[in-house]
Amino acid sequence: MGHGYKAPSYHSLRVTLLRDAKKDVQLVVDSFRNTWAEIGCTIMGDGWKDSRQRPLINFLVYCPKGISFIKSIDASDIVTNAENLCNLFVEIVEIVGSKNVVHLVTNNASNYKAAGTLLNERYPTICWSPCAAHCIDLILKDIGEMGTIKSLMALAATVTVFVYNHKYVLNWLRKTNGWREIIRPGETRFATTFIALKSLHDHKDSLQALVTSGDYKKFLKMNKGKEVKQIV
Repeated sequence: MGHGYKAPSYHSLRVTLLRDAKKDVQLVVDSFRNTWAEIGCTIMGDGWKDSRQRPLINFLVYCPKGISFIKSIDASDIVTNAENLCNLFVEIVEIVGSKNVVHLVTNNASNYKAAGTLLNERYPTICWSPCAAHCIDLILKDIGEMGTIKSLMALAATVTVFVYNHKYVLNWLRKTNGWREIIRPGETRFATTFIALKSLHDHKDSLQALVTSGDYKKFLKMNKGKEVKQIV
């Protein structure tokens, strides 16, 4: 695009160009389907909640050639017991092709595990396994509930909050060589707790330089400033 470029019309965007884009995507998906038939594929069920707190399940298909989205289910009106989940999985398996599917991956909740067992009884060639990332996330959740880790996170939070609540301190750190923003824990992924701890550890030299600098002396008049220096 350059000088004199004429943007497509509203009609072209919603009709012609959209139709062409759909054809291109369909060609990609069709190439994936050929791979499903040749070497098999894995169905992945990803449960989450949207901004309105509706429980949704996204179904994707993985093969060595790539991942494609199949369907999204609003599970608000579905009792997510093993039988209902199994029926849901069967529907997705039939869309993909029962002869093409060799593996189903979901989270490792008991109802999903039971549904996976029922699916295997119906399709003996399809095995179920829990999502490794979800398992690791739960392990990290349990570790994060240990007393020593909770105490460590409280100290880390004190430092992080102090840095981001004081513009002068934050600007001082941002001027140091190689500075990157401190990663803060997310609400739904327990692994971010440990990623945040590593981030603070990576900033150790910069933080120590800050609290031992002459510029930080004025913050030592504050209790939080003293506490942060002691922590660092």
